[in-house]
Formats: sequence, structure tokens, C-alpha cells
Amino acid sequence: MFSELVAELSKRCVTLVAVSKTHPAEKILDVYQQGQRHFGENRPQEMLEKHTTLPGDIHWHFIGHLQTNKVRQIAPIVHLIHSIDSLKLLQVVNKEAARANRVLDCLLQFHIAKEETKFGFSAADARIMLAGKDFQDLQHVRICGVMGMATYTEDTELVRSEFRDLRQIFESLQRDFFAASPYFRECSMGMSGDWRIAVEEGSTMVRIGSLLFGAR
Repeated sequence: MFSELVAELSKRCVTLVAVSKTHPAEKILDVYQQGQRHFGENRPQEMLEKHTTLPGDIHWHFIGHLQTNKVRQIAPIVHLIHSIDSLKLLQVVNKEAARANRVLDCLLQFHIAKEETKFGFSAADARIMLAGKDFQDLQHVRICGVMGMATYTEDTELVRSEFRDLRQIFESLQRDFFAASPYFRECSMGMSGDWRIAVEEGSTMVRIGSLLFGAR
């Protein structure tokens, strides 16, 4: 399954993030040995533990809801934070990135699903933040794109419309705020159950766990 998935995503220039959260280091190493380098975790302590035991060239993605008091733990090692959902969180990431002498790559998370339990900006709130001085003063974060999760449903047309909405948000922000920023290029959407739809709607990065590692 891994080689076929990688081949299909490579043809479309889509990055695969293997969602390794809760899986042991042995399973991660097996996928790593097949060529995978991008892995996603949603608990800072688990990411730290795996970072210390697994190969140093792994790119660790933080894909879960990030609490401000946990940012310091991952700031020295994380490759990309997918889940920036407030200015307050972004300011804390900026502070801890400065402490670690880094500029941290981040994605803005948008609430595109029908479920109220999911986190994320609205398009309007994100635009207000990006236009504000508080955001422009941040020197140790780099916004590289957007992320969103579709509704968990068998209604594929609803899922498709939500991914389409996120792609439109990405394109409007790219045009209005990041036209001179080539690093703003990621539209992270799609998981094990809906990645094909996401790719058809313009995803550049998918987060896949159960298809690679099996059920937890």
C-alpha cells in the first residue's frame, strides 16, 4: 500500500505526512526504511520521545490542537505546525521560536467542517489578523499555507465542497497577503478516508495514518 500511495501522490506533487501518533517507534521505523520522512504527531511529549529514539532526518509535523503551554517542548524540533488557530497561539510560537533561535513554519487552521468540535479560523478572522500590526511584528514564524479537516461523513459532495472552500481561502490569502512569498504554498487537507477527494480539489499535503499503520 505504501509504495502505491507514494507513487500516486508523487505524480501529483503532494507531500505525504504519515500520521504516526500513538504508534510505536518500530512501526514508524518500518515506514521510514521504505523512504518516508514526514511524520505527524499530536502530543508534544510523544513527539519528543520519538525524536530522541528515531533517525535525526525525520521531519516532525505537529498536527493536533496545540496548547500554548506545550509550545516550548516542540519548538526546537518541529518541522511544521499545522494547527495555528489564533493570534495568541501564533505569538507564543513566535516567542518560543526566538528562544530556540529558529523561524518556525506554520499553517493556519480553518474551520471548514459542520462539526462544532473542530478548531480553526474563519476566513474573515484570518484576514483581520494578517492585516494587523500584531501579526506583522512577528519575526520568528513563517506562514506557509493553510490546513483544514472536512466533516466526518459519507456525504462525499459535502466533503468536496468543504475542501473546495479551503482551497479558495488558500488562493485568496496567497493573492492578497503572500503574493511575494514563495513559501506560502501548502494547502494541507485530506486524511485516510478522504484524501483522494482532497487531492482532486487541490491539496498539496495529506495526513494519512490508518492506511499506512492500520487501526490503532
